[in-house]
Amino acid sequence: MATATQEPYTGSVAVKLGPPEAGAEPKRYTSLDAYRGFIMLVLASEGFGFSALQGDPQWGGIARWFDHVPWEGGVFWDMIQPAFMFMVGLAMPFALARRKELGATERNNLRHVLTRSLRLIILSQIIIWVGGSAIKPQLINVLSQIAFTYAITYFLLRLRWPYQAVAAIALLAGWTALFLAFPGPDGPFSHRNHIGLVVDRAIFHYDYDPAYSTLNFIPSTVWTLSGAWVGRLLMQSKAHVDNLKKLAAGMVSCFVAAFALRPWIPFIKQLCTASFILYSLGWVLLMLIGFYLIIEVLGYRKWSFPLLVVGMNSIFIYFVSEVLHRWLDRAVGVFTFHYSFIGALAPVAQATTVLLVMWYLCYWLYQRRIFLKL
Repeated sequence: MATATQEPYTGSVAVKLGPPEAGAEPKRYTSLDAYRGFIMLVLASEGFGFSALQGDPQWGGIARWFDHVPWEGGVFWDMIQPAFMFMVGLAMPFALARRKELGATERNNLRHVLTRSLRLIILSQIIIWVGGSAIKPQLINVLSQIAFTYAITYFLLRLRWPYQAVAAIALLAGWTALFLAFPGPDGPFSHRNHIGLVVDRAIFHYDYDPAYSTLNFIPSTVWTLSGAWVGRLLMQSKAHVDNLKKLAAGMVSCFVAAFALRPWIPFIKQLCTASFILYSLGWVLLMLIGFYLIIEVLGYRKWSFPLLVVGMNSIFIYFVSEVLHRWLDRAVGVFTFHYSFIGALAPVAQATTVLLVMWYLCYWLYQRRIFLKL
């Protein structure tokens, strides 16, 4: 699972990327690497310890931005998974072009995509079983969801773009239709007994709380597919201004569509409602525009190095944060005394210190040019 060679790449799931055309100079987008690193660093932070400050009169307002909303709505923390899945899609055009340049056939690429999807599912199960201290299969983990959306996006990318757009609309409309056709006790978008939970209960024989479901991959494919569209746009190497205009147009379109649907379809992340998919995609594009503007257009790159270190080992830091976070917290706490001497912000200081340890592990690998991938 390791390689000692570094090649130009960007995207999630530690994918190697390369030039869009044979013989061309590799197109590096530092902003994409930095964006991925930012998302993975925030994900590994587990909310920077703010969950312990939810009721604090001074810090409670900020703390709420680092935890999922209970049901309807969306804050910063609710945008992390959409960004993660978006970046996976963004990497695909680069990676597939690189593989084609190296001689891969369509059959080779298909086998590669299906194998990677299987590996993602296997890794997700290992993380879940180790974290839960029991073998209990489930497919709501973000890596499992990515395994499905990654494969579906690959097949959709083989179609002409108009058909891809129609497929994206059909995924959101079909998902909404399932809720309307099989409402729960509280209506179509019910916290209890919605169609996703009913299907998972029949297959896996237990409910999820929060109310995520395996079938969430149906609408969330739009996050990954949208990332692939942006990747193809950037591969064309057009002027930065043109790229920014198109990204901004996409962002505005997502927000307009999301708020137009909201009176009938609420923003609910746990259900991946169509309106939330579009709303979160708008924020994901806004963050991407920020990174692109600062790094590619204005040329401020040096500050992003800590993010690049994480972005180049995204799978590694995700695995460590999911499996070893509690152990690291206890180990680091032996020396920091969990910062009990600084008052209310002690959990934030402790979580940040643990995050720095994980970052250093990534840096240690970076120095030795070791990059883990699936």
